[in-house]
Amino acid sequence: MSDLRMVVCCKQVLDPEATPSSFKVDAKTMRMTLPPDIKQVIGQYDEFALEAALRIRDKAGGNITVLSLGNNMARDVIKKSLAVGADELVLLEDAAFEDSDSWSTAYALSKAVQKLDGYDVIFCGRQSSDWDAGQVGAGLAELLGLPLVTLARKVEAVDGKLRIEQVIPDGYQVIEVDTPAVVTVTSELGNLRYAILKGIMAAARKQPIVWTPADLGLETTEVGAPGRRLQLNRLFQPVKEAHCEMVEGENAAEAGANLAIRLREAKLI
Repeated sequence: MSDLRMVVCCKQVLDPEATPSSFKVDAKTMRMTLPPDIKQVIGQYDEFALEAALRIRDKAGGNITVLSLGNNMARDVIKKSLAVGADELVLLEDAAFEDSDSWSTAYALSKAVQKLDGYDVIFCGRQSSDWDAGQVGAGLAELLGLPLVTLARKVEAVDGKLRIEQVIPDGYQVIEVDTPAVVTVTSELGNLRYAILKGIMAAARKQPIVWTPADLGLETTEVGAPGRRLQLNRLFQPVKEAHCEMVEGENAAEAGANLAIRLREAKLI
């Protein structure tokens, strides 16, 4: 299989590696924020998906288009995809895309994929690094009428098909699927490669393509918050409480017996 047309969906997210105390929740607007000195990043699982596409191109050739949806995206963050080797970056960028849920995100991305000049495989991360819903890849497959393979730890182009190692509870299984198809990639595939200087310089010169809802033939009521199917009732930071109780005894055996009694009373054993 040669000249594969690959699409990778990448999301710009709040850095999940930031300390938990850095995250702030506005209960009124139900938004989560980070201090301005902590930058956003490309979601980790999306980076695995991009690496899957790059490895296929290394062996079989092809073209990689990165799709990202949002508003006021930081160019130095999202252009990392170009720096590591993606051929093209398409941003669905408009205020109308704000507050999208899994449905309205998948719907807008499906229209963008259809607007592209053909495609053979669509890669997504197994889930996003912020909401962890894991629904957009499946939604894309459903909306585009394509087969879906989830939890891919290895993807190869072989004899006109994709050969995929899919993670299962007790190991992995090998699946072959015809293209076009949607594949969601998990962490077992491995980290995204580092950008080299040549790639960084090329990315700095290359400008992304920007599409608005109108460019996709969509009304603003179909995307973002108006297009949501999910109703968020409450967003809050969980309160963690810890209580320590010392269980004593005359000796180790008695202390162990007293501990067992206390655990039974607390219905922990």
